[in-house]
This record gives sequence, C-alpha cells and structure tokens, in this order.
Amino acid sequence: MKSLPYIIAFLIAPLLVSNTIEHEYYVSVTKIEYAKEQQSLQIITQIFINDFEELLRKRYDEDITLNEKDESETVEKYMNRYLSDKLKVNVNGALVGFKFIGKEYRDDITYCYLEIENISEVKSLEVVNRTLFDMFPEQQNIVRLKLLDRNKSFLLLPDNDKCMLNFD
Repeated sequence: MKSLPYIIAFLIAPLLVSNTIEHEYYVSVTKIEYAKEQQSLQIITQIFINDFEELLRKRYDEDITLNEKDESETVEKYMNRYLSDKLKVNVNGALVGFKFIGKEYRDDITYCYLEIENISEVKSLEVVNRTLFDMFPEQQNIVRLKLLDRNKSFLLLPDNDKCMLNFD
C-alpha cells in the first residue's frame, strides 16, 4: 500500500509532462479555383496571423502588427511582396502573376485574396508554394486545387515545394 502513491504518480507524470510541452504546427492552406465565367484563377491563402506577423517583422518592419484596427498602410504591400516571391503559378507552362485583392483576419488566420485574370483555358497548372519555409523548417503548405470538375490536394514541404495538375 505504501507504493500506491508512487504508482499513481508514475502513471500520471507522463500526462502532466505531455500537457506542458508545446506542440506547434506550422501550416498554411492555399485554395485555387478556376472561375470559368470570369476567366480567372481565384486564390485564397490562409496563414496563421502570429506566424505571418513574425515573418513580416523579420523581413520588412519590426513594428508591424497584423490587426485591422492598428495596422500600418504598408502591411498589404509587404504581404503582396512576400507572397509574390514565395507563391508561383504556371498556367499551361507559362508563369503568371497574380493581383493582390486584399486580406482579412478571422479568428487566428490571415486570409489573403489573390486573382489571376485572363485565363481562357487551363490545360496544366503548376504551383510552387514556399510560404514560410524560410522562417519555419517544420512548415507545411497544403494546396487545394478545384479546376474543371477536379478536386486535388497536395502537401508541400521544404524539400518538395511544387505540385502539378494536367488536364490533357
């Protein structure tokens, strides 16, 4: 009976330790959908606010705050610059640029809205997404493509940062 408290402590200790260890996940989600009527690719990139803020502070301006109430006018400019550098889209073998439409914050996620115009048809789509790879080695980027009645998801990692979908 004297050993009962030790047995209980032995069984409970791993639970207490596992709850105090911080598990951080670095994930972004980029959704790309072809809007045939508008002849455009509509892109939504979702990035955790705190990760994006840390990156923008390190790269561009230490005083950046991602908060719609207290935000500098240059935040969208920096977001656009960063995403233009890290997110590349090739349509039918040609690199195409996107237009930064805007952003919003919901809960703890930044939603960046992008658009690629004048896309009359899509025979192939290649996406390179290196978002946050330069900041967090554990970063994973999920890319979801919805084009021509096909849905496909890809998990991109620092050593495998490209995905492709062909329609031929």
